[in-house]
Amino acid sequence: MILPRAACSGLLLALAFALAPAAATAHDAAVRPGSAEAMPATGSARWLRETVLAGGYPGAHLLIATQDAVLVDLALGHADLARTRPLRRDAIYRIHSMTKPIVSAAALRLVGEGHAGLDDPVAAHLPALAGLQVLDEGRLRDPATPVTVRHLLTHTAGFAVGGGEALQRREAAQLERSRDLADLVVRAGSVPLERDPGLRFVYDGLATDVLGRLVEVWSGQSLDAYLQATFFDPLGMADTGFEVPAGQRHRLVELGRVDARGRLVPAIEPPGHVPGTALRPYPSAAGGLYSTASDYLAFARMLLARGRHGDARLLPADLAEAMLHDQLAPMGLAHPWIEDGRGRGFGLGLSVLLDPAAIGRTGAAGQAGWTGSASTYFVIDPASAGIGLLMLQHLPGDADADLPRVALPFYNHVQQVLAP
Repeated sequence: MILPRAACSGLLLALAFALAPAAATAHDAAVRPGSAEAMPATGSARWLRETVLAGGYPGAHLLIATQDAVLVDLALGHADLARTRPLRRDAIYRIHSMTKPIVSAAALRLVGEGHAGLDDPVAAHLPALAGLQVLDEGRLRDPATPVTVRHLLTHTAGFAVGGGEALQRREAAQLERSRDLADLVVRAGSVPLERDPGLRFVYDGLATDVLGRLVEVWSGQSLDAYLQATFFDPLGMADTGFEVPAGQRHRLVELGRVDARGRLVPAIEPPGHVPGTALRPYPSAAGGLYSTASDYLAFARMLLARGRHGDARLLPADLAEAMLHDQLAPMGLAHPWIEDGRGRGFGLGLSVLLDPAAIGRTGAAGQAGWTGSASTYFVIDPASAGIGLLMLQHLPGDADADLPRVALPFYNHVQQVLAP
């Protein structure tokens, strides 16, 4: 268990949660007395209380499953910071960057249909990006290689992220104010790259927003309409979308953050945004979806099944397989990892665990998944044929009084349940 980095007020809050029973709902089969699943559910409830709620999180939904069975489905605590609304299992969350794997899968589906190849230059499909140049020591030059579809999927396109003049030009382009994804791509075409494509993994939402526009061009539909028709409807993801219907917004979990005084307060993101409405003027492929734990489980199960859902194939098997396998080393990157250490590589849209011991993870290599910036997490473990999801709503900060990070304990608890 990771100890919380908390101020005195945070410690008092943690003690209150440790002593008080949490409101809970649970998957019926997982908690029936004497059932085979009672033990993992009981252990998971204890883990949630001691590791997550005692750290100050108002509520949490933990879902651990195989392809055919739900092993743990626990919603503990509350959906609001005032702790007046018990957390429901059908609660709706801002999943932010967990949008990216869904959009990546949509782009790969269209690649599989023959609309493009992974190594096609993006500009062949989006002419507005034909003039991309690299800003190198104050001078513009042509890139050594064009940005490709594969670069977008692996965050190796070279878009400006790290600071300096290139990032200043990107910020001046005000991409987030684009009226639609077509407008966003036009604006992006005026922003120089900060490095040649294919050199290094640098995580960036612009890559996936450009993928979203490719989905629109290839399919002839808006991104939201295409996702609805090809994934959300077939998978039964009834509560996933870029907006939440007004009549369902009571199911939204309140988003929190810790302020400078160590208090848990509502997070306003962005200023003036109404919870449940679209995050951007355009469907944000980089992070605009709302979803539930059960909806996202359906998507993860499709990936675990290598693109199949029942008798239907939603994604070509080889491309679904490529999502779950590292692509950085085969691309020849000098640093083929997504962090300084050697723990994780990156597939086509998902991180891939390469060396569990290097980053304190348990279980086998090959675990794949991603997170959202509002503290949502998912992992697919092909070795144990299992899936884990942890849904919170908290914007982490850098203050010492912030809530404890729970990603690593979550991944390792999933392993305890899947392979005790």
